Amino acid sequence: MRILTWNVQWCRGVDGRVDPARIAAELRRIADPDVACLQEIASGFHGLPGSQGEDQPALLSRELPHWEPIVGWAVDVPGDGGRRKRFGNMILSRMPVGRVLRHSLPWPASSDVPSMPRIAVEATVSSPFGPLHIVSTHLEYYRAEHRAAQIARLAQLRLEWVAERKEDDEDGPFRSQPGTASAIVCGDFNLPPDDALHAEMLALGFVDAWEALHPGAPHPPTFRVHERDAGESPYCCDFVFVTPDLAPRLKSIRIDGDNQASDHQPVIVELQ
Repeated sequence: MRILTWNVQWCRGVDGRVDPARIAAELRRIADPDVACLQEIASGFHGLPGSQGEDQPALLSRELPHWEPIVGWAVDVPGDGGRRKRFGNMILSRMPVGRVLRHSLPWPASSDVPSMPRIAVEATVSSPFGPLHIVSTHLEYYRAEHRAAQIARLAQLRLEWVAERKEDDEDGPFRSQPGTASAIVCGDFNLPPDDALHAEMLALGFVDAWEALHPGAPHPPTFRVHERDAGESPYCCDFVFVTPDLAPRLKSIRIDGDNQASDHQPVIVELQ
């Protein structure tokens, strides 16, 4: 089973060109993943550099017809000509999808730096080794306090996954769905591996896939590799965390360091 996570920067490459079809082609070329977790997907945002306000989920779905699209909008505001401007995360799954949830993450006050709403998109998929939750998320860039609150919400999700619930077989919204404690949480966490909040994710019981497969080896950079301002250095901020029961199934993890279709590098994990 191959999982890819990638902040696609509203499908804008290092060349400044916004091209959802190129992102779709790169997904197939570099991984042909069973599940792709994307961050920074947009629709209706003409103001984003290079964008014409295209409906990116629709264009990606057209290029990837065998993947079921699940979109979660963190930002959803009025736009031009009756269209709304939306920005968020997406999951594309070739595996059967069960329950889908969209979790708004905490958005504390921030009077001195910009911030925006954030979201974690969750899909329960039927994998070769049973149902599991897959979460695509993107934490705040400017404030550590926001990231801390958002990681605390991810901790709550772990508790919800193992919560006891009354079984209900009625044919309505109360109908029970297959449950599991197994989960993969991935995305752009906007923090480096030596950040205290990375350690907090581990303390919550998650396993960093890179560290499990390459203990003691530094994380390869996933951001600012091909595009950065003066004084900035590349670093890793895109992670794949798994619950401990999945750690023995981790087979490989790699970062496509040459890719220039976004300002982030794709991360590909394989489980067996």
